[in-house]
Formats: sequence, C-alpha cells, structure tokens
Amino acid sequence: MALKCGIVGLPNVGKSTLFNALTSAKALAANYPFATKEPNVGMITVPDARIDKLSELVNPQKVQPTTIEIVDIAGLIKGASKGEGLGNQFLANIREVDAIIHVVRCFANDNIVHVDGDINPVRDKETIDMELLFKDLETMEKRIEKLKKQAKAGKKEDQAKVDMANRLYEHMEAGKPARSYPTDSDDEVALIQELYLLTAKPILYVCNVDEDSAIDGNEHTKAFKELVAPENAEVIYVCAGMEADIAELDTKEERLEFLQEMGLNEPGVNRLIHSSYKLLNLITYFTAGEKEVRAWTIEVGTKAPGAAGVIHTDFEKGFIRAEVIKYNDFVELGSEQAVKSAGKMGVEGKEYVVADGDIMHFLFNV
Repeated sequence: MALKCGIVGLPNVGKSTLFNALTSAKALAANYPFATKEPNVGMITVPDARIDKLSELVNPQKVQPTTIEIVDIAGLIKGASKGEGLGNQFLANIREVDAIIHVVRCFANDNIVHVDGDINPVRDKETIDMELLFKDLETMEKRIEKLKKQAKAGKKEDQAKVDMANRLYEHMEAGKPARSYPTDSDDEVALIQELYLLTAKPILYVCNVDEDSAIDGNEHTKAFKELVAPENAEVIYVCAGMEADIAELDTKEERLEFLQEMGLNEPGVNRLIHSSYKLLNLITYFTAGEKEVRAWTIEVGTKAPGAAGVIHTDFEKGFIRAEVIKYNDFVELGSEQAVKSAGKMGVEGKEYVVADGDIMHFLFNV
C-alpha cells in the first residue's frame, strides 16, 4: 500500500526524536527550530503478535511483516500559510500524506527551547490548526471562483457545486476543519476529496510527555484532551526521549526489562504504529506456507480480488476464488490441514469482503 502518515507539529516538540524511535533511523534531532528541513521518510514494521504465532505453527523459511510509511515533516510556525519559516514547504509536504500524526509538547525542559517561550499544547495546536485552515480557505477561494465561472454556462450541476463549496467554506471560516463537515451526499464527499484539503485528513494526536507522565499524563495532557474531545480523535501519550532509549537497546529481552522497570507493557511507539494503521483505515490479512508467512496490507472493505491484487496484479485479473481460514481457527487447530479436515476452510468468490486476520490462498488463471 502506498498510504502514509505525516508527523507534524511546531519546531522542537520532539517530532524527529519520535521518528527516530519509530524507524530506528537517525533523523537530525536538535535543539533549534527547523532542524528538519527536508522531510525524512521511513518504513515502519507494524508489530503484530499474530504473525509471530503463525510463524511458530508453520515454521516457514521466511517471515515478512507488514509496514507503513511515516514522514517527518519540517516544523511549522505562525504565518506558515503566508510562507513564514518553512511554511510553503511544510504545507506542500502535508498535502502529500494520507493522515496526520500531530505531536504536541507536554513536558517542561529548560534545556530544550520552545519556539513560543513556554509550554502550552492547547495554544500550539491552535497555531497549527489555524495555519492549515488559512491555507485551505485560500484553496477554497480559488476553487469557488473557478466553479462560479463554470456555472455561468447555466448548468444545474455546476451551480450545485458552487452552493456546496460555499457551505464548506462557511464551515471552515468558522474555524472548523473540513474533516468535521457533515456531508449530506456523495457529491459533497467527492468535492472534498478532489480539493485535497489539509484539514480533511484524518488526525491522531500524540502528547510528547516526560517519563513520569507516560502512563497517566499530566496537567498539560488533561487540558489538551479536554480541548480535542469534540473532535472524537484519538490522543495517546508517548515519551519520545524514553522511546529513543528503548530503540537503542539491542535485544527484545533488554527492551522488555526496560519497559517493566518503567511500569509499561509495551513501547509507546507500538501503540502509535497501531493507531496510525487504524487511522489509515487499514487491516491485515496473511498468507502462510512453508516458504513464507507474510502479512499483507489492505483497506477496510477490500474484496477478495482486490486483496489478491496486492500480491500481484495477475492474481486480481485472473481471480477465480479464495480459500479463507479464520485466524482463530488456524491457531486452535494448529495447521491448514487440520482446518480443512474440520471443515472450517471457507471458499469465497469475488464479492467476499476480506476480514482483518484472514489467512488466504488465491486461485487464479491468466
């Protein structure tokens, strides 16, 4: 899948530190604004206990987990929509991602300067929001003018588009993101999609906290959660510095010991990766054989031929049927043969909607 998330936020909130922990990369993480000038791109393995269990049962020659792409984007400042700082570059980079991971700073540290002087995640979020909205309003103004010219020809559908665009503009002018606009028709959905609006992208909020606040948060995270409650968006707490330390450890055992000492069950980046995967509306299906156990990424609602096409376009073109085993049945019975013998292997056609965790084998003819 080509879908990707972009990490955004003000300068010095911990974006690059978090990116490094996610990817085990070495993006420049420095104590000054605009340390990230060009976007850093990384492929992140999606942790999934199911592929470990399947590998244990099948004992394949190779194991291939699924991945998602994460982009660390340059920090934004007030005035970015008018080109301040690296504003134009920042906004162009956001336009290219499918979902946004918005990082806000919720920790105090005199050694790490804040671009606005003090710690206030509520204000920081509003700064980012307004810059994205200003840019989207600019986009909308240009589109409305274009639609008005088309409508002068007298076509009903063109005037309807003008009316739709005006309603969306009024919604955003009131300070509301495009993602919260209550669409009443497929035409409205299509209009928003074709505009590639920055505030239409799904969003996940990450509060970068100190170690003591990694589980329950602090006064800053409490204020932030109250602010974003109407958005119905997920908010997670991560201590980017601690996650970077965990990423430096060599073995799984060392990482587990570190986590236990901190009172955590899993790295915060694992929760972040799973939330990002969900944000992109993705699920996983598996193929399992002696040569390889592999996880494949598809969008929710994908039918069997489309899932086959992720492996190879010929599989989709020549799709005949799919043999499907539910993950729990495979684990309970222990092998593909045992599932077949128990009569629990399904044979599905072109209209089958693949479920998360399905183990699939495709029959095709080209």
